[in-house]
Amino acid sequence: MKRSRFTEEQIIGMLKEQEAGAKTADVCRKHGVSEATFYKWKAKYGGMDVSEARRLKALEDENARLKRLLAEAMLDNAVLKEISFKKMVTPAARRIVVAHVRELFGLSERRACLIVGISRRVMRYRSCRPDDAPIRARLRELAAERRRFGFRRLGILLSREGVVMNRKKLLRLYREEKLAVRPRRGRKLALGSRAPMAIPQGPNQRWSLDFLSDAFTDGRRFRIFAVVDDFTRECLALVADTSLSGVRVARELDGLIARRGRPLMIVSDNGTEFTSMAMLRWSQDHRVEWHYIAPGKPMQNGFVESFNGKLRDECLNETLFSSVSHARAVLADWKDDYNHVRPHTALGGIAPAQAAARAQTQCGPGHAPAHIAITAHFGHHRETGLNL
Repeated sequence: MKRSRFTEEQIIGMLKEQEAGAKTADVCRKHGVSEATFYKWKAKYGGMDVSEARRLKALEDENARLKRLLAEAMLDNAVLKEISFKKMVTPAARRIVVAHVRELFGLSERRACLIVGISRRVMRYRSCRPDDAPIRARLRELAAERRRFGFRRLGILLSREGVVMNRKKLLRLYREEKLAVRPRRGRKLALGSRAPMAIPQGPNQRWSLDFLSDAFTDGRRFRIFAVVDDFTRECLALVADTSLSGVRVARELDGLIARRGRPLMIVSDNGTEFTSMAMLRWSQDHRVEWHYIAPGKPMQNGFVESFNGKLRDECLNETLFSSVSHARAVLADWKDDYNHVRPHTALGGIAPAQAAARAQTQCGPGHAPAHIAITAHFGHHRETGLNL
């Protein structure tokens, strides 16, 4: 509202002059106001003294101030409703919200920053970091190829290509590109004390065996026989078929021994394939020590269980199998990638085949690995009655 150049005392004085007998035109000419303004003042202040006029002016000012506060509160409420569904965690997100609010409601920068909860200094800050567009693009490509890899393994793959950065920058780029892997929740397991598993001191000392199960697109089930070297973490075999008996397992182990040599020990669960007469006869003929884990204790065979989790997470859950031949081809490709390309964190970021080559170099050709004793760790040795 435009402020009048006359005070309440002056206006009431003009009205008093007119009431004393002076003509209205003369009073208006004397003070330089129009007759319309004079009669407006007369309607507003007629019959009042100075104190009453001041009190009326104070009430008008207070009323205008309350209206202004109410309008501001209603505007703030509308802005908060507009931004209530927006995620404002990072300063960059808050800057975007401030720009949106200013464009939508016509607010000043100061007012918008106050409502959103960001300082004007942060609002005006412009990052001087490089955008790292090529690194981000390559990181997205690797994450698309390796959908179940976290930022550590992706960083190892980048370092193999010559892109080296510290962990904090890698994690920041990984999060900004929204590449986080959603964990697949399994059933809750009972907590209890677990003794650490003894680790073999060389390749081909101990193999771990286990079975996995999956289904084709038409609903038929098939099984996968997995063999892992506990020292090098190599996947020695992935055999897929609709039925895998003890005789078939013995034949696959014969092929492995022909290629790699005889292991000192084999660890498995108490499945019927591993406790069949065919397997007991095979272990006696080949003089391979066989240990069975305690029933209901899969972590006593933790190496192959860990491998099973990776296989299911990165291959089985990501692929729709149409037939046995398709499953065998996919598993063969994944096995080759797992052994020669995929970085293994337990091996310091190298692939299992590289760990096996390093161990072979350190041991030398023809070096026989020392025998390992792990019976105390398993706490359960199945008595077979055979002279092993």
